[in-house]
Amino acid sequence: MAFDDIKEDTQKKIVDAALKEFAEKGYKQASTNQIVQRAGVGKGMLYYYFKNKKELYEYLVRNSLNTIENDYIEQFDLSEADFFKRFSQIVELKMRVYFKNANLFNFMSQVFVMESDHLPDDLIKRIDVLSTEGFAKLYQNIDYSKFRSDLDVEKAIHLIQWSMDGYAESLIERLKGIDFSQFNYEKYHEEFMDYLEVLKKAFYQ
Repeated sequence: MAFDDIKEDTQKKIVDAALKEFAEKGYKQASTNQIVQRAGVGKGMLYYYFKNKKELYEYLVRNSLNTIENDYIEQFDLSEADFFKRFSQIVELKMRVYFKNANLFNFMSQVFVMESDHLPDDLIKRIDVLSTEGFAKLYQNIDYSKFRSDLDVEKAIHLIQWSMDGYAESLIERLKGIDFSQFNYEKYHEEFMDYLEVLKKAFYQ
């Protein structure tokens, strides 16, 4: 039996425990003993499905990339030509996906920044392609004529993106430990749109 065929709740416990352990400690310091303790399963069960820590780590990366690709990047609405509307949709989508998969995104942040040297070439290539395609989709079919004519549009877009990325990170930090079943999404959506409107007034004609 493959790991993906076991009970969904058991699979989720193991995956969540492993994502947390790798995200908190990195590949080298992560402990399979801690993973099975967090998951509440026997170590023999973990090693039945994964020969070693490296195989588990690679499984997590592949699984995480599938989620990012299918639930995030593939959901971009490329028919929207207004930059701020497109950007708003993408940031909102990212936050919704994050709140459902916080452990996954924390883990992949570690992988993107520090941990790719532990991966085989095919996974490194897939990460590069996914990053490039995701970035390209953000700007595909955008109507740049709405930007002020006296601006360097490329620099303006970078400033907008850095601002909103910083906002998203600060929001995630503020919401750490929250019970998302009680999460008031509309409150934070309104706050986000207020900030986006300020940027729109600064950069649009």
